[in-house]
Amino acid sequence: MELLVDLHTHTIASGHAYSTVTENALAASRRGIKLLGMTDHGPKMPGAPHLFHFDNLSILPDELFGVKILPGVEANITNYEGDLDMPMRYLEQLKLILAGLHPICYPGGTCEQNTQAYLKAMLNPYIDIMVHPGRPDFEMDLEKIAHASALLNVPVEVNNSSLATISGKDRARNNCNSIARYMSKYKSPVILGSDAHFWDRVGEFNEALELVRETGISEQQILNTSPERVLDYLVERRKRRTEFNPISLKYRLSIA
Repeated sequence: MELLVDLHTHTIASGHAYSTVTENALAASRRGIKLLGMTDHGPKMPGAPHLFHFDNLSILPDELFGVKILPGVEANITNYEGDLDMPMRYLEQLKLILAGLHPICYPGGTCEQNTQAYLKAMLNPYIDIMVHPGRPDFEMDLEKIAHASALLNVPVEVNNSSLATISGKDRARNNCNSIARYMSKYKSPVILGSDAHFWDRVGEFNEALELVRETGISEQQILNTSPERVLDYLVERRKRRTEFNPISLKYRLSIA
């Protein structure tokens, strides 16, 4: 399986990452990546960039070293309602919006509360991809998340960093294994993400690919195989926004 897209990477702007956009793009080019997401953390993460950072992303070139750059954000879910730490006007202008739970930015709760926070964010049409549900920080109903992903056609990430580097790796692997099997069961759309915080991790999917093979996720479910598939998905995703009333940002989801 050839993976040509990495949508989850960080630069020095995130505060706890250690490479520049240029360094990441060069590393992506050397790995054969054709489409690269630049998704620094939203402002509630300590060390994250000020909102001015996201205002100024338009100055970046569309392409570096033959790699197309998608400026975006890894937004933080901040409460049980699935609200984000990014104001609406930034969500409207960014080319790529990831969202996930982080311990410093989200209060934590019961399995049901955490699951509902994640699902309500998934219902937000301004969010393109949901990230690292397998991290061990918050207990969630992973089958419900995989089912929602299939129903809503919102990709959920298999996060290589969760499998390779974070503390609590064994529990993370168990969680990632569980949700990957559910995504295989429901034929949910899947994205593999490096979650690179240093240039040498850009385009690194070895652990995620191993999990994909173990759990039976098909190549057809994985968007990373084609930049065109990803870009087409993002175009369709933005069409949904025209049907959405931004005055009300409270999301509800009930899955049998």
